[in-house]
Amino acid sequence: MRVKIFFISVIILVFCSAWSVYAEGNHRLGAGLHYWYALEDIDKDNVDDKGYALQFSYQYVTTSLLKIEADLDVLQEGYGGSDSTVFSPQAFLLLGKAVYAGAGVGINYSDGSFAESPFFALRAGVELEVLPALYVDINANYRFETWDFDAIKEDIDTDTITLGAQVRIEF
Repeated sequence: MRVKIFFISVIILVFCSAWSVYAEGNHRLGAGLHYWYALEDIDKDNVDDKGYALQFSYQYVTTSLLKIEADLDVLQEGYGGSDSTVFSPQAFLLLGKAVYAGAGVGINYSDGSFAESPFFALRAGVELEVLPALYVDINANYRFETWDFDAIKEDIDTDTITLGAQVRIEF
């Protein structure tokens, strides 16, 4: 009898937990633009030390103060010494509501291969609901990374700052 009560209690607990996540969670899709700047002075040919990136974003709001975000940056040729477009998938855990901060991890992909090591990032930003279900996010990121593309002879260890803005739709 106790075993049945235990299993029924576990099933009810799992069902209630799943329902509360469903009731609280919201999904957001967005796109934006980032300006990035390498903190080190880079004197190499075909290696940019600043530029723009397109950013596509998916955000899951688990509670009013916790968000999980997946981004894809699309950077131009020359970022980190790459010979082609760089795709940079990344994931963040963000705390806060209108004003937020968080940490994330990502990796660069270009010329058919991933970078040898991931980068880590810190983010702070402001996210405002300008219309019902329409959000504007303005943020700053500090990325700890090593540029190690095949196009450059030696790795460049530089930190990068990005300033960006995104528009997201909640559904």
